[in-house]
Amino acid sequence: MKLPCQMIVWDVLPAIRAAIAEELINCGLSQQEIAKELDMAPSAVSQYLSKKRGYRIVLEDDVKESIRKLAADMKENKVDDLASRICGICRQLREEDQQCVNDH
Repeated sequence: MKLPCQMIVWDVLPAIRAAIAEELINCGLSQQEIAKELDMAPSAVSQYLSKKRGYRIVLEDDVKESIRKLAADMKENKVDDLASRICGICRQLREEDQQCVNDH
């Protein structure tokens, strides 16, 4: 049995991180800069960008828009609490698709 919190750690958060990394690349940041911003290894960023991690969940358009806004704010150093913003996106995703958390 997979618990909802396992689903979040294994699938939801990696999908969010992958989407953030992709948006930050689109904003002109390097993989090294993204790794520093997200407090992760550059190899993890590379895996997100090459779809080796974070590809199991398809994000809805409004979640993608929240991620685009976060990436733009990150690029302009307008994010005071990154964890809070990512948690908000995770809640948004889970509210929209309870099935992704409850069916696994």
